[in-house]
Formats: sequence, C-alpha cells, structure tokens
Amino acid sequence: MSRIGLKPVVLPEGVTVTVNDGSVAVKGPKGELSVAFPKDCISVAVEDGHIHVSRKDDQPRSRENHGTVRANLQNAVTGVHEGFKKELEISGIGYRCSMRGTSLVLNVGFSHEVVIAPVEGVKITAKDDTHILVEGIDRQKVGQTAALIHDTKRPEPYGGKGIKYKGEYIIRKEGKRAAGGKK
Repeated sequence: MSRIGLKPVVLPEGVTVTVNDGSVAVKGPKGELSVAFPKDCISVAVEDGHIHVSRKDDQPRSRENHGTVRANLQNAVTGVHEGFKKELEISGIGYRCSMRGTSLVLNVGFSHEVVIAPVEGVKITAKDDTHILVEGIDRQKVGQTAALIHDTKRPEPYGGKGIKYKGEYIIRKEGKRAAGGKK
C-alpha cells in the first residue's frame, strides 16, 4: 500500500476544492490551481475538510499514480494557501543581478548579460545585488524557474563562484600546485 497515498490532505480555512471529471480545482487566497488525475484508476473525494485519494484496483498503473496524485494535491493546497519560494545567492567578484521590468538580468562572468523572464504565475525579485527570490503558487514552476537561474552559472568547486541555493553547501577542492618540488 502507498503510505503517502493513504494520508488524507487537510484543507486549511479559506481553501475550497471541487472535484471535476478527471481534475481537481483548488481555490485559495493566493490563487487557483488545477490538478489532473487518471480517472480510470484513481478516485478523489472531499469529506469533512479532508481530501481522500483512493485507487480503484491494484494494477501497477494505479499504484504508481496513487501517491503521486495525493502529493500533487497537497502541493496545490499548500500553494494556494501559503505559496512557495526559493532563495538563491550569487557569490563571486563582479557577479551581480538586477531587475529590468519583471525580468532578471544576471552578470555572471560571461561577455554578455543573461536575461531570464519569469513564466506565468512566478514572480522573481532581486533583494539586492547578490540575493534572488523566486515566488509563486505552483511548486513545479517555482522550482523550474529557480533551477533555470541556478543552471546559468553553477558554483564551481575551486573558487565557489556562481549561483547557489540558499543553504546549499559547496564541496570545495584544492587547486593544483604550481611547483611540485624537485626530487
């Protein structure tokens, strides 16, 4: 049995859920999201302020989707109630970021500046020259946008220069020595 799929999703105050044919619409104070699910093998019910996800049979496809649908519903409920955010830090001499309208402009050691436009439903803000905040209600979009920014210039292990997630630990390597010494 799926341990995650069997847990009910608790609905906080202000969040409403409507189950349609093959999708669930979640509405809250921050916005509205829709979660699709395969209706031939998964059923979703709302009872007493909880969302219950169950599978119709014990086929592999049903077992695969049981926990996934429940996790997607939990993420949608959390997103419309609280929202998601990812913080990134830029380290390196001359590396900086700024905002141009709603787009993020990165100067990270290339001969050109990198412009990243946010996808719909995601807000990017530069708190200062070295800190970036990505916010939104859709967890997948927030994570994907943060990963796109992170992949622009990943931190390198010798100097630690680049864009890293807040709290990410960079394993540092020792560089080569110039003179090995004569024998």
